[in-house]
Amino acid sequence: MVAGQDPSVELLEIIDSLITAITLDREKNHPLSYLGVERSDVSSVHYAEVPGNDEFEKETLQAVHASLGDCRRCGLHATRRNIVFGEGSSRAQVVFVGEAPGEDEDRQGRPFVGRAGQLLTKIIEAMSLTRGEVYICNILKCRPPGNRNPLPGEILACEPFLIRQMEAIKPRVICALGTFAARTLLKNEAPITTMRGRFHNYHGIPLMPTYHPAYLLRNASAKKLVWEDVQQIMKRLQTVEKS
Repeated sequence: MVAGQDPSVELLEIIDSLITAITLDREKNHPLSYLGVERSDVSSVHYAEVPGNDEFEKETLQAVHASLGDCRRCGLHATRRNIVFGEGSSRAQVVFVGEAPGEDEDRQGRPFVGRAGQLLTKIIEAMSLTRGEVYICNILKCRPPGNRNPLPGEILACEPFLIRQMEAIKPRVICALGTFAARTLLKNEAPITTMRGRFHNYHGIPLMPTYHPAYLLRNASAKKLVWEDVQQIMKRLQTVEKS
């Protein structure tokens, strides 16, 4: 919660964002099964297996982007410059998910274009891939003021679009960049130090948490650990290709 903010105001924002997300999913005939799922079980839900969900399975990234529109589902619309939806291949085998856009991303409307983004590009190239062959996005589509952590209501408003992005792409692997992205996707409060280094399950997709590129800019010694995580991703992709 923001210092000095009335708790009742934040609660109302969370409720409003949840109502908006549910209304959006109902209008698009998307599954509302998550309403009856315990928080600890959300990461294991397979949305593509919900009966009568053919339209949801066939949705394209363009359709998801169009439905996002000039989003005003949370308060971040008042301070953002641009919505940062994501970019890359709609058939990417790997999706990188960060926390939220920063100042450079907010200005350009593109994910990971600042110093941390340049390092991410080098990591992708070290995997013998290009940015155009992977997909890059964030939990939030708008920059939080001062790059603060996302609020619960903001996540509630934005996460349904992230889920639909993953369903449209159907990647082989997801790489969660940083503590906040990993905790949000996995509904797990464990530190990144204990989550990284092994695959987890996100809606049926293997997910590898690792350190955020911005962290590597401050802690160069962690680059070796990230490379170990990336090598596991590469090995998983090679195994899929052979099978």
